[in-house]
Amino acid sequence: MPQLTVPVVNVCRSYLRAIEEYQREGGYPDFDDLDVGEPKAFADYVARLRDDPRRKVEPWMAPMTLLWWVEGAEYLGRVSIWHWLAGPLAEAGHIGYDVRPSARGRGLATPMLAAALPHATRLGIDPALVTPRVTNVASRRVIENNGGQLVEEREGRLYFHLPTAGGS
Repeated sequence: MPQLTVPVVNVCRSYLRAIEEYQREGGYPDFDDLDVGEPKAFADYVARLRDDPRRKVEPWMAPMTLLWWVEGAEYLGRVSIWHWLAGPLAEAGHIGYDVRPSARGRGLATPMLAAALPHATRLGIDPALVTPRVTNVASRRVIENNGGQLVEEREGRLYFHLPTAGGS
């Protein structure tokens, strides 16, 4: 059964395959130029993610908790929980998540998001703002399955309030 965890080294091979999958579909900027193919480099990378989950890239950025959705040694996806909203995050929301391409369509995102909600509650976030693209029907379904209520649609995004305490 998959579970949310802080980044862990035992998923190295699977994580590297996931990066290749993301890059084949157009990639995620945080994987560009990431060189973690050697075990020591991957362990250092995981330590950085665990030691500094906030990964402050810009001075305005709020702290961020990064969690991985794993099953044994299989990396399946990730959840980012921004502790508060500032700058562009005020529009992007508290919680972002993705499932690696080869694991999509297996119903993993709904329980992954559900597992993230207690973490948001502990951070004092309730409700969480989650903002998928209008075209992302699967994500809309995941949010609604977790009790999300559509607040508005604006500029190609849906704005949901997602209860974290008490859930759906």
